[in-house]
Amino acid sequence: MLARVLSATLQGIEAATVSVEVDVASGLPCFTTVGLPDSTVRESRDRIRAALRNAGFEFPAERITVNLAPADLRKAGAAFDLPMALGILCATGLVKPGRLERALVLGELSLDGRVRPVRGVLPVALHCRRHGYAPLVVPADNAAEASVVEAVEVIPVRTIHETVEYLNGECAVEPASADAARWLGSRRPDGADFADVRGHAHAKRALEIAAAGGHNVIMLGPPGAGKTMLARRLATVLPPLSLEEAIEVSVVWSVCGLLARDRGLVTERPFRSPHHTASEAGLIGGGGVPHPGEVSLAHHGVLFLDELPEFTQRVLESLRQPMEDGHVMVSRTAGSAAFPARFQLIGAANPCRRGCPSIQACGCSPGERAQYLARLSRPLLDRIDLHLEIPALPYAQLVSTSAGESSATIRHRVEAARARQTERFMGTDVRVNARMSGRQARRWCALPEAGAKLLGLAVTRLGLSARGHDRILKVARTIADLAGAGDIAAEHIAEAVQYRGLDRAP
Repeated sequence: MLARVLSATLQGIEAATVSVEVDVASGLPCFTTVGLPDSTVRESRDRIRAALRNAGFEFPAERITVNLAPADLRKAGAAFDLPMALGILCATGLVKPGRLERALVLGELSLDGRVRPVRGVLPVALHCRRHGYAPLVVPADNAAEASVVEAVEVIPVRTIHETVEYLNGECAVEPASADAARWLGSRRPDGADFADVRGHAHAKRALEIAAAGGHNVIMLGPPGAGKTMLARRLATVLPPLSLEEAIEVSVVWSVCGLLARDRGLVTERPFRSPHHTASEAGLIGGGGVPHPGEVSLAHHGVLFLDELPEFTQRVLESLRQPMEDGHVMVSRTAGSAAFPARFQLIGAANPCRRGCPSIQACGCSPGERAQYLARLSRPLLDRIDLHLEIPALPYAQLVSTSAGESSATIRHRVEAARARQTERFMGTDVRVNARMSGRQARRWCALPEAGAKLLGLAVTRLGLSARGHDRILKVARTIADLAGAGDIAAEHIAEAVQYRGLDRAP
């Protein structure tokens, strides 16, 4: 007999429907899987055979052919175990086909018949909502992320025996539900707070501007000056994720298998800090079958690159396109995939290769220091809005017991500035000043005469490119938003110019 069960596979972070066609015919016992399966899918025949027998079902001693259609679409992962097993049971008359007609099934099988969690359930749930598949049968451990998507009936199953009873109408399974709004409303404090930072008023002001306008930052200072401490606290002053943003982030994390089982949604803005030995594929994305990299895992969050000049030149230059476009396209022989990458870059660097505590105590020559920082190319620095120098703290500030402003206080000002930007860019896909196009910058960043003269002088003396000129305008717009000003003033331009310390004239 012939049976058909719907399932799905992933193409990047998008799901595609796969029709699992199972034919059980007389002949020598064999199990053949066709339709461009990978090694994991081909190995499923042994898991399915053991799972069905150990769950109390009779495995047919006949010729079994499984076709995964469409045949030209690569199938990967263990999520086809459960639909293939149900197809065999349906073809042998043990499962009624009624509920399977529009159902979509995912799940890996263990040898004792339990249904194990799989990756990428959230994008599959979104796919089901778009195309009207119902119900979506998933492992119980994946139910939380699938139920985040409204208007999709999610059926959580723990064993293949329970799945068969549900499909045959012999038992009722309560559809899973999730309170995504409650998850988003609860922040998980990790102890990090700007109140812990002693001194560095200039750096804290710059990070407040970065958070308000979505700007990229690079910090230059000796080891132990507090660069990492400051960077880790940027995420604490960013506005909370909206539901739409949380789902976008969670889709990437679901594909990578990083979602928590008890909460199927990323509720905090991501903070990713890859080591400087990370490869280009690890940072940008790639592999034989394209998968997301760190820039995509940091979508709508912070990507912190410590020891920035220690990253290879190829890796650093690969950041330029996602920083500009907010997404990355990975092309391989196995296919192409587009991944979101709208992140804030926070880079940190020592002033020299040896990491000396100060210029006075540095054993490097001026040429060596210049050569070390020259690993950061001009095009890359052009895309970083704020250049900060983080000096070592004086002893008096280091032992001071007076607390600075808390993250909650700073976040209140940041959210007020973001609200002004939301109103300004209503009806467009821009949300923050850093993402303004050139045309929008000319419209919203008009300068008074004094400000225009000051900016012209800065462009001439610093040798700024057109991109650097626009970055100053966008930062000045954010400074004005924090001040509650409708127009950019000369003092806003003056402050924005101060944050271009690493620009070098050609």
